[in-house]
Amino acid sequence: MAPSCSRRLLAAALLPWCCAAWALGHLDPPSPPPLVIWHGMGDSCCNPMSMGVIKKMVEKEIPGIYVLSLEIGKNMMEDVENSFFLNVNVQVNMVCQILEKDPKLQQGYNAIGFSQGGQFLRAVAQRCPTPPMMTLVSVGGQHQGVFGLPRCPGESSHICDFIRKSLNAGAYSKVVQERTLEAEAAGSLSLRPPCST
Repeated sequence: MAPSCSRRLLAAALLPWCCAAWALGHLDPPSPPPLVIWHGMGDSCCNPMSMGVIKKMVEKEIPGIYVLSLEIGKNMMEDVENSFFLNVNVQVNMVCQILEKDPKLQQGYNAIGFSQGGQFLRAVAQRCPTPPMMTLVSVGGQHQGVFGLPRCPGESSHICDFIRKSLNAGAYSKVVQERTLEAEAAGSLSLRPPCST
């Protein structure tokens, strides 16, 4: 079939739909997929200086979008505290329940996580298939954990070595692992099993 004939056939097939849309006045464009945002450590879902600004910016730039900025707790202060002290598995389970109950997310959603929020949303994507996460954007997430003491001056500095050893000793104790989120993300090369070849 010649290209011009194909175009005519396509136009003839679409003409009734175009006329129906014109007769109705217009067709509403599909609404954008919802967006779920999870903040980082020490922040809150609704802080007017951080996540609140991002939520408003997205809503302004993408008219009609539903944005859910996750709050882990009953208020902003509890949300901030939980970002430091509430076990990551408890937080992920809470979020899975929030997402599953939200009727606006049931067809799927996109997600943006900032710092540990990106890491936690990755856990949500892996553990909670309903509703489906379509896309995850992680901004500054530490997906392979955190190791050592960043920016300590010099690898051979005695002070840096002492701080590193102290952090390693404390970060892997049961009490610290159970009570601080930062220790859950810690990684130590000396405590990891050797790579097999």
